[in-house]
Amino acid sequence: MTHDNVQAWLDRYVVAWRSNNAELIGDLFTEDASYRYYAYADAERGREAIVAGWLDDPDDPESWEASYEPWAVDGNRAVAIGTSRYAPTGDQPERIFWNCFLLTFGPDGRCADLVEYYMKQPL
Repeated sequence: MTHDNVQAWLDRYVVAWRSNNAELIGDLFTEDASYRYYAYADAERGREAIVAGWLDDPDDPESWEASYEPWAVDGNRAVAIGTSRYAPTGDQPERIFWNCFLLTFGPDGRCADLVEYYMKQPL
């Protein structure tokens, strides 16, 4: 993987998230991928489980903006950083999260393992 390959994957990740489209989400991951939305939690295992997890409680596509970029790439592993910003809704103020993704890619460029770390910015 190169920085450009990882950036392309991250851009597709944002498109898939915004789309809430099972095919676009599934195309990001290997068949046997694992995804930990919280570093301390059990992983979703397998493409179907990851897609189901994404679509279980989808974010409104108009409620957020996100931008991520590779910070380091080493062979098939990468670290990406960025921010996710949610617009205020009802009594919920704007929320900004600083994200870090630990990524391992398969030979076809799909993600085989993703561990997500994030911190909410105090406002």
